[in-house]
Amino acid sequence: MQIRCTQAGHQNQQIIGFCIDSTCPNQRPYCNFCLPLHSEHLEMLTSIELLFEWIQNGILRIKNVEKNVQEFKVALDSLNNMFLPYLNFDIQQFPQLEGSQIDKLIEDLCKMEDCEKNLFKQLKQSIEQGKLIVNEIVKKIQNQFSLEQNDGIFKPNLKPFTYEQIKDNSIKYDDDCYAIAYNKDCQIVALGCNKQIKIYEFKQGILELLQVLNEHSKWVTTLYFMKKSNELISGDGDGYIKIWSRNNNNQWNCSQTIKAHNDCIRCLIMNNNEDIFISSSDDNTIKFWNKLKEWMCQQTITDHTFYVFQLSLNDQQNKVISCGLDKQILIIEYSEYNKKWIVIQNINVECHGYRICFINNNQFIFQPIQGNKMHVYEMNSVNKQFTKTKDIIINECNGNQGGLFSLQFIKSKQLLVNKYDNCVNLMRKAQNEEFIVEQSIQFGNYCIYGQMSDDGEYLITWDKSSKEIQIRKYQEK
Repeated sequence: MQIRCTQAGHQNQQIIGFCIDSTCPNQRPYCNFCLPLHSEHLEMLTSIELLFEWIQNGILRIKNVEKNVQEFKVALDSLNNMFLPYLNFDIQQFPQLEGSQIDKLIEDLCKMEDCEKNLFKQLKQSIEQGKLIVNEIVKKIQNQFSLEQNDGIFKPNLKPFTYEQIKDNSIKYDDDCYAIAYNKDCQIVALGCNKQIKIYEFKQGILELLQVLNEHSKWVTTLYFMKKSNELISGDGDGYIKIWSRNNNNQWNCSQTIKAHNDCIRCLIMNNNEDIFISSSDDNTIKFWNKLKEWMCQQTITDHTFYVFQLSLNDQQNKVISCGLDKQILIIEYSEYNKKWIVIQNINVECHGYRICFINNNQFIFQPIQGNKMHVYEMNSVNKQFTKTKDIIINECNGNQGGLFSLQFIKSKQLLVNKYDNCVNLMRKAQNEEFIVEQSIQFGNYCIYGQMSDDGEYLITWDKSSKEIQIRKYQEK
């Protein structure tokens, strides 16, 4: 997204973010020269990369309001239907009624009278209060936006696409490369190459080596670039997590080493505020880490009984899902009351899977190791439990999946990235909520590791067959 600032005297500077403070009187798109105008609410400035997610969450809130309104309307309609026989009753017909009919009429009206004394009065007060709230909402937002005018503005581009390999930019590498991560502006890429972390400059699809980090004693399995700071988190096959900071000379140094788990780190994710990261391991545990002066473990979940593979956070950042070798999916929710993460649901599955990913607050996808289907789980609005609602058909598989290549959902492109057997499937979420396989990239072996950039522009992979770090770029057809 290339937008230039229109403020006088700002020299046509490039827009670097947007202000989401509802009371801000200034121009919302801001450049570097605009920052003093937003000095009183800097915490309400969001980057271009995170704006789409913020808008998506806002649309989701509107959908939730609409859903609640519809549920209330259904309840009122049900109540209204019960009144219809009495609303249509002709009092002139009373002398013609039989005794049993009169008895039934009296009984029903007595029940209504009982409700009138208390419940109907409460309902009337609630409806009057609801009308006041609705009128205030309408007044607040009237003339500020129109759903008809905005229709289509926030929808991602759904044109057909393909990811084309930039063959001249491939790098031959014989050792295993399990982990790949991009920094916030996609200009730095870190690769976990056996025990080393290789830091590359990444420009126009070209990787140029900047630095090699050699402090891990076992293979590097996970990497995560923080978006709000110049820090990188890495995990290895021996259960160690290291925090790396970049100094003024653009050199990366280890600032903290943590013996986090008793076995291989399988997954490492972070919340949007970047004050919590969550790790899973072959020691059967999930750990939540908070930063005080240093990163410290605040809580451990021990409900899994075997290796814990992928983790995923929902949009609201209050639920974590996990899948493990014990054929369990855990739904873990943060309790504001207890200030702890609590397992609120345990889903037993027929066979284990390595990959799981939230699509939004109410839907996630799980990839079992057997068969040619991905499972879609959705949350029931009444009991708040997740249940499997449908399947997504993909390519056949021999069951040789392999781990560490996480399932990814790129919101800006409504794109699901799923490694399955010897293929990387790229699926588009259509407007009818179905997932359609747009491209299936085949490799010569199931040992494939990779990561899509947050904006969906690049896919970088390493596979055991070609033994190449391959770069693919998004192209619209």
